[in-house]
Amino acid sequence: MRSAEAVRNTKETQIAIALNLDGQGNGEIQTPIGFFNHMLELFAFHSGMDLSVKADGDVDVDDHHLVEDTGILLGTLIAQALGDKCGIRRYGNCRLPMDESLAQIDLDFSGRPYLVFEGEFHREAIQNFSTEMVEEFLRAFAFNSKLTLQVRFSGKNDHHQIEAIFKGLARAVKEAVRIESDRLPSTKGVLE
Repeated sequence: MRSAEAVRNTKETQIAIALNLDGQGNGEIQTPIGFFNHMLELFAFHSGMDLSVKADGDVDVDDHHLVEDTGILLGTLIAQALGDKCGIRRYGNCRLPMDESLAQIDLDFSGRPYLVFEGEFHREAIQNFSTEMVEEFLRAFAFNSKLTLQVRFSGKNDHHQIEAIFKGLARAVKEAVRIESDRLPSTKGVLE
């Protein structure tokens, strides 16, 4: 079973995550940031992975530490669950519309972390979730899962844009981690 779990405790955050890449898309998400909970629930559902996240932290300061640290631990656990990546498809992409918004996600579990993030938000926050934290979450996620990730989006409604990004990311991850052979998907013989 391709699963992993861990706890990350710092002076700023306390986070526990468990995931199963081959689950049913069940999400049990508990953070003090309602919009972030919604995005992680969407991510679990559309990726098909079972995901449990319990996170708390210094949100009285702001949402930065909690969101970034969740991305760090989630990325780390996906990398652990993938192991040597033997047999995975490796690449995934999704072009996902949500009303007037459109997100394009392209990714490669290459072992070479990188993030391209192109698009603009129109407001600073949705409730207590800062829109700038979308890029910070994705960077933490990509670098800790050793993923090359390109995200491009457009639209007028920030809720729609962010939701399209998280759903598109989930569907691209689902495609990339799918087992399609018994070989490592690299002519180099290694993905690191």
